Amino acid sequence: MPNLHTIHISHSPTSPREIRDIVIAYVVLTCAFAFIFSGGIWNKQFHSSFLTLLPIAALAVALSFILHELMHKFVAQHYGAWAEFRTWPAGLMVTIVSSMLGFLIGLPGATYIFSNSFTRRQNGIVSLAGPATNLVVFFAFVAIGLVVGTSGPSYLVLAIGVVMFISLWLGFFNMLPIPPLDGSKVLAWDWRVYLAVMVPTILLLAGLFLGLPL
Repeated sequence: MPNLHTIHISHSPTSPREIRDIVIAYVVLTCAFAFIFSGGIWNKQFHSSFLTLLPIAALAVALSFILHELMHKFVAQHYGAWAEFRTWPAGLMVTIVSSMLGFLIGLPGATYIFSNSFTRRQNGIVSLAGPATNLVVFFAFVAIGLVVGTSGPSYLVLAIGVVMFISLWLGFFNMLPIPPLDGSKVLAWDWRVYLAVMVPTILLLAGLFLGLPL
């Protein structure tokens, strides 16, 4: 999710600090999802499950979270704004500890944006870029799943399903109309665009939960 703040502006579109923060958030979230998939540290089979599921978590986080944040950044820069990802140290701790206990409160950080000239429309489009990317990833993996089929390698089928679910869930969560989430800014820009994205997202997510064919 993008946050508008007045902070020090670097002349480089990507700073060493941003690269460091993205890597840290990526590693923490990957481990957190692997903890969740493994049932937390209370699961007797935790160690073997964690190592088995870690690559799937890494793929899901890269395509669902990292791309989400980078699209906020790239679209903001397209409009002439300064934009960089920053971690939240306390949030990183909450993320990893909660996942080890078997549930996830994901607060690794956000894309911070500074602009003196953003219109409401531009802010809405920048905010929409992340959830829209999640939908693109979701449908891409729906297509991959159709090619692979349910009879494909079980590990690959599992990976496809996990990426689909996490991408869609992240898109849904960020589209909630609650500040500072993306949905609040999209809704403030155009309620028709908001509904055009949020309604299908809810229906697709409900379909996944109910096990309906997509």
